[in-house]
Amino acid sequence: MATIVLGTQWGDEGKGKLVDILCSSANLCARAQGGNNAGHTIVANDITYDFHILPSGLVNPKCINVIGSGCVIHIPSFFQELEDLEKKGLSTADRIYMSERAQVVFDLHQLIDGLEEGELREGAKAMVNGKGAGEIGTTRKGIGPAYSTKVARSGVRVHQIFDKEMMDRRLRTMARGAEKRYGGLGSYNVEEEIVRFDTYRAKLYPYVTDVVTLMDDAQKQEDVKILVEGANALMLDIDYGTYPYVTSSNTGIGGVFTGLALNPMKIKEIIGVVKAYTTRVGGGPFPTEQLNETGSRLQTLGHEYGVTTGRTRRCGWLDLVVLKYSTAINHYTSLNLTKLDILDTFPTIRVATHYVIKSTGQILSTFPAELSILGDGGATGSGDFEVIYKDFKGWESKTTGVRRWDDLPLQAKEYIEFIEAEVGVAVKWIGTGPGRESMIVR
Repeated sequence: MATIVLGTQWGDEGKGKLVDILCSSANLCARAQGGNNAGHTIVANDITYDFHILPSGLVNPKCINVIGSGCVIHIPSFFQELEDLEKKGLSTADRIYMSERAQVVFDLHQLIDGLEEGELREGAKAMVNGKGAGEIGTTRKGIGPAYSTKVARSGVRVHQIFDKEMMDRRLRTMARGAEKRYGGLGSYNVEEEIVRFDTYRAKLYPYVTDVVTLMDDAQKQEDVKILVEGANALMLDIDYGTYPYVTSSNTGIGGVFTGLALNPMKIKEIIGVVKAYTTRVGGGPFPTEQLNETGSRLQTLGHEYGVTTGRTRRCGWLDLVVLKYSTAINHYTSLNLTKLDILDTFPTIRVATHYVIKSTGQILSTFPAELSILGDGGATGSGDFEVIYKDFKGWESKTTGVRRWDDLPLQAKEYIEFIEAEVGVAVKWIGTGPGRESMIVR
């Protein structure tokens, strides 16, 4: 049976910590989609591990780890991440495999990612008085361009790396097309990248497998526990997120089934991970963003800096419109509320319950597809849009390291119980600090 862990907001919710706890009893941990644009941090035995394309289940020495067919893989980064883990004493030998059907991210894709962002930025300057509102804010890891060539059927799958003639031909064709499209590729040399792959080929071979067969065999064994680690989060989903300010894969439950060939009849639970407040990296709407002292305090207290890019995360209050919308799509069976302790010093804690169109009084209880409704994202209440909040009295006492529900302050319990009642899903796990031991299980 499979347990699936998914992000409910815009990513960086703390999924890696729950995966770390759950993988101690898992036999197989898998990534279904995305690439090394994801970033999970795990603290185990006072050692901090950063994961990007690799599943966090590698911290369990008895767990097999899988990168699924829905992923896109930058091979040099894959090897670098393995090397970094080995340097910290974490052996990965015979415990990590990638799907032969996954797509390859080339350095060419990463270059194109930057060129496309530049075009969006310049276009936005021309259209929006220099505000740069059109820039997506990607990680520039080449993820979007790799998914683009996948859908255009011009990309390279992992198994094609081992057919040198085919891979070389397809990469050269991609490079010629990109050069025509962008008028030049700077210092990029396709022949140099081809030579680099000649050195990767033999080294990569032991890691590549038929994940369809691997997953099918695992699911036929009743005693095999499978843990699926979602990357990014629902509000960055290519179909259901704040398009076009999204990633380029299906980050919700749908991407798990297509990316891993998972049997939907063998799901034990779907856990949504939600931060006790909200953060976002990159461009796009963020209705509860706090461009004030509150946002700065959340940023500082929560150490809100991206694992993958180091970029500062935008911060704001918890948004139940987002959480309920996310739940309607991913059908969570339970929630993990993280970083509760970051709110310890706030005298008042706000929760967004719904949005209102001011001119008509219309209440929006679900997240709109048309982003222009949100004005500049809602942060300043611009345009015809307003966020409605419910205020809670803060508990103003330390919850860091608390491990029992009964030891939480009354106000913290009321905050959590309100979330449960509004969303209709039980909060089963509550994070009270960065370490794996700082978790309440109800």
